[in-house]
Amino acid sequence: MTKGGWFKTFIIAALVAFVGTATEAGAAQCGNTAAGFEAWKRQFADEARAKGVSSSAIAALMATNYANATIGADRGQHGFHVSLDQFLARRGGSVIASRGRALKQSNAALFASIQQRYGVPPGPLIAIWGMETGFGREHGNQNTLSAVATLAYDCRRSAYFTDQLYAALTLIDRGVLTASTRGSMHGEIGQTQFLPKTILEYGTGGSLDTPSGALSSTANFLRAHGWSAGAGYQPGEANFGAIQAWNAAPVYQQAIAIVGRQIDGGR
Repeated sequence: MTKGGWFKTFIIAALVAFVGTATEAGAAQCGNTAAGFEAWKRQFADEARAKGVSSSAIAALMATNYANATIGADRGQHGFHVSLDQFLARRGGSVIASRGRALKQSNAALFASIQQRYGVPPGPLIAIWGMETGFGREHGNQNTLSAVATLAYDCRRSAYFTDQLYAALTLIDRGVLTASTRGSMHGEIGQTQFLPKTILEYGTGGSLDTPSGALSSTANFLRAHGWSAGAGYQPGEANFGAIQAWNAAPVYQQAIAIVGRQIDGGR
């Protein structure tokens, strides 16, 4: 390399480093306590505004509160560190299967329509529905935007929940969420518990607070993650990978497959 070429390369590298440092310096700074949350909101609002987020969505963000309950739940997740039998007992797997078989019959037309469109049979959808919210009984009572904003601020998983927060602000602009929407501890909403970005990517347009909207969107999620109509969904079978995409915990994945098979009559 010539002397001039070396100098040119050095200058370019220095400029790249400077831009990277400036970008990092301008980014909203995460934190691990409530103390910096209000300052972080102001920084994040400036970034969001620069990206075209509307004033109404920014106003909703600025009205959020630091969600101590969400932080406690996020840092204290121990429910998946149990055996499969223990997990099924805690979640009421046998009750979900029994109730699920009855729901499969009473909602036969809905499940037939979903299976025809997405290729997903009733069993795994009903298993997810039962394990996530007890068939819609337990949606959670945490302010959704506060939960997501708090987790975007918290340093533990800031990047992941920053994406979720931008998705939530988009959904506010679209009228899907409001500043008062309530859901589970991490910002999940609806009868099968979708995070904001998942709603944007896989929601089918119906209300996630209704069985038809939630189950159709769940089937769409599974199909988008490789579900093949008619294939099996137990561990080692073709469609188990789509169930793995739904939840990262192996014990949860296995529970969905087992309870789904019991609902589908031994499938």
